Amino acid sequence: MGRFGNLIVKKGKMPSPAKPLYVGSFRHNLDGKNRLTIPSKWRFAGDEKDAYLALPHPSGYIVVLPPPEIERLQEKVMEVKLSDKGGQDFINKFFAAAHSLGCDKQGRIGLAEELINHAGIEKECRLVGTMTKFGIWSPGRWEDLNARTSGEAFGDLMQRIDF
Repeated sequence: MGRFGNLIVKKGKMPSPAKPLYVGSFRHNLDGKNRLTIPSKWRFAGDEKDAYLALPHPSGYIVVLPPPEIERLQEKVMEVKLSDKGGQDFINKFFAAAHSLGCDKQGRIGLAEELINHAGIEKECRLVGTMTKFGIWSPGRWEDLNARTSGEAFGDLMQRIDF
C-alpha cells in the first residue's frame, strides 16, 4: 500500500480518496479580505477544486464541513420528502445560513461577514479539529469552552462518546 497525493493506493486496487483527519488546534489570523489559512496538515492535493460548507453553529462558532461530510449531509437531505413540511422548513433555514467556500492554492478559505460576526471573530481565531470536520472559534469563546470543561477528567469525556 502506498500514498499518492490524497489517494491511498492498495496493491491490485483502484486508488481511493483518503479520508481527511482534522485533529489539533491552531491559531491563525484573518487577512484583510477575511481569508483564513487552513493548516497544512488538514489540506490535501486537489483541495482548491473542492467545495467546503461553512455554517454558524448554535454554540457560537463556525463549523466547516469538508467534501466527505457534505456528501453525508446530501444523502440525509435527499431522504427528506417534499411533503415533509417540518423537514423542508429545517432544510430551508439550515442552508440559508450556509456558505459554500473553496480553498485556494495557498490553502486559504474566504469567510462570509455573517459567519465572522456570528462567531465573534475580530482578527485572531482558533481552528479546532473534530476528526471529520473542524470549527473556527474566537479565542474568547474557545477559552470559555476550555473553562467549562477543565474540571472534567479525560476518561469522563471519553465516556460521553461511549469510547
